Amino acid sequence: MKRHKQLPLTETTYYILLALLFPAHGYAIMQKVEEMSEGDVRIAAGTMYGAIENLLKLRWIVAVPSNDKRRKVYEITEAGRRILALETERLRKLSDLAKAYHL
Repeated sequence: MKRHKQLPLTETTYYILLALLFPAHGYAIMQKVEEMSEGDVRIAAGTMYGAIENLLKLRWIVAVPSNDKRRKVYEITEAGRRILALETERLRKLSDLAKAYHL
């Protein structure tokens, strides 16, 4: 099976898509990524907003209505969910392979 041309995802992109399974604004995404990664991944504001712009262009996320006019809220799209699932499966296969070699 041929790999999707957008894979592999960067670690940052993977975490952002995972965080956006629930709608969130940029700062909340940054906090969620740090929490999920147990502090291993910290996203700077510039990196965060560059990643958001890229994900919007790819149509993997969309802006959604929010009561807070100061913050844009985003969520993952079906296309984003599909790419996240493909990457998760790719990572799972790598993990299973490592386990088979007793790593």
